[in-house]
Amino acid sequence: MTDKHDLQAPAGEETYGGATKLAATFINSKITPLLIVATILLGMFSLSLTPREEEPQIVVPMIDVMVMLPGATPEEVENIVTRPMEQKIWEIEGVEYVYSSSFPSFSLSTARFLVGTDMEKAMTRVANKMYGNADLWPQGITQPLVKVRSIDDVPMMTLTLWSDDYDAYDLRQVAAELKNELMSITDVSVTELVGGRQRSVRVELDPQRMAAFNITTLSVLPALEAQNKHLPSGSLARDNQQFTVETGTFLRSADDVANLVVGAFGGRPVRLMDVATITDGPAEVNSYSFLGVGPAAGDQDIDTATYPTGSEYPMVTLSVAKRIGSDATRVADEVLAKVKRLQGTLIPGEIEVTVTRNYGATAKDKAESLISNLGLAILLAVAVVFLAMGWRGATIIFLSIPTTFSLTLFVYYVLGYTLNRVTLFALILVTGIVIDATIIVVENMHRHFQMKGNRSLKTALGAIREVGNPTILATLTVIASMMPMAFVRGLMGPYMRPMPVGASLAMVFSLLVALVISPWLAIRLLKPKQQWREDMPGEGGLEGEGTDS
Repeated sequence: MTDKHDLQAPAGEETYGGATKLAATFINSKITPLLIVATILLGMFSLSLTPREEEPQIVVPMIDVMVMLPGATPEEVENIVTRPMEQKIWEIEGVEYVYSSSFPSFSLSTARFLVGTDMEKAMTRVANKMYGNADLWPQGITQPLVKVRSIDDVPMMTLTLWSDDYDAYDLRQVAAELKNELMSITDVSVTELVGGRQRSVRVELDPQRMAAFNITTLSVLPALEAQNKHLPSGSLARDNQQFTVETGTFLRSADDVANLVVGAFGGRPVRLMDVATITDGPAEVNSYSFLGVGPAAGDQDIDTATYPTGSEYPMVTLSVAKRIGSDATRVADEVLAKVKRLQGTLIPGEIEVTVTRNYGATAKDKAESLISNLGLAILLAVAVVFLAMGWRGATIIFLSIPTTFSLTLFVYYVLGYTLNRVTLFALILVTGIVIDATIIVVENMHRHFQMKGNRSLKTALGAIREVGNPTILATLTVIASMMPMAFVRGLMGPYMRPMPVGASLAMVFSLLVALVISPWLAIRLLKPKQQWREDMPGEGGLEGEGTDS
């Protein structure tokens, strides 16, 4: 243990500065090795939990507002709806651009807010502006439909179901069941089906039978609407419990539709099947989707012997989007694992499932590639130090870099950053810079040990005292040169911000490591050429033989 008296400067000299006092606190403390281990474990923990993505998340709220004006021409929609709506949208705080289009019978306007605007606040402002000025809109228009556009609504994964034995209608029914299963996965936000033929219950009214039962179309439509509802009808209390009473039901099959009562004739009820033909099956075709097997089919694990090149098969694509801030790699792995479990049960063996897009896999590959490059950069930096200071100095540098980056990764995790090409490139960029402070401190300690022939605490603190404050000043100068990049506005601002933030954090932590951890390692690893015993405060000194390699 160090003695306070021995940490004071000799009489007539200045007392130790802040950098030297910080080093003196930890240079002989038993807590320091625990800090090293705890910091590295914290970095490993943060690295495993921080979401991985290909690009940084950029929050650019875009809100669509659609208003219907049935029967109006595009010119009428422009003058009556679009222009007044644009003026009101421009009054909203934070709106940067407004894009509008007028179509027959409806108008679509998109409000783009400033980068970084809170999505919920933007949505609330638009909705309040639209519904708060309902008295200004002309007669005959519908209520405004307000919908958010988000970058996370873009599918991160697409699964294509195709088969030679199932048609487009059957494929879509299987895909719809698979969609319901995937929605139960945590962090899956949106799933959509593209292609195939949807299910449709068709009601074809027979005019002759309708006339025989004195039934009109106007009596059929209200009956369908009224009986296809499931509503709460009240509640009752009993035994200190509240029970909700619900009435009605949804139409689930063609038989339910056929048995609807649409009127009465001759003292008996008239059912829909008495005046119409009801069929349950595929809807009318409005588009076609086919999967073509090409030369690169082997890359997608498609058996070209069973499915020869040049053939086409009906397909249905299921797109999957993730929630904001979730790990694309983890969500993609969970989706694929669930699909694998369902194959052979919910998904028949004759239906092939091909992954036609996997953003999670590409994000994982790029993150792992950058992490490998970061490891290579660390090894190269250590190799340079090894040539100049030997294996003892290289060991100190080798331990200081992971400690610095572990703290940086932890702050990344706390601040909500993801591991992407920008955040990891920031660490690669500053790999050589973050060891500057440690090299300066360790090299000066090494020089003092060689000159005085001992490695006592007084010698070590004297060496730190010479370079401590200049090292702090140099580190702050580098941070000051990087930080302006963090205040760039526009789309490039949030895209590039992780770089100056990450680099500055790494520089701050490297300074702490240089003054807290590196002196503790240096006084135990570095050896002077000629070494004799000198009492160390509280420990009686350090001894050793030999020369440093």
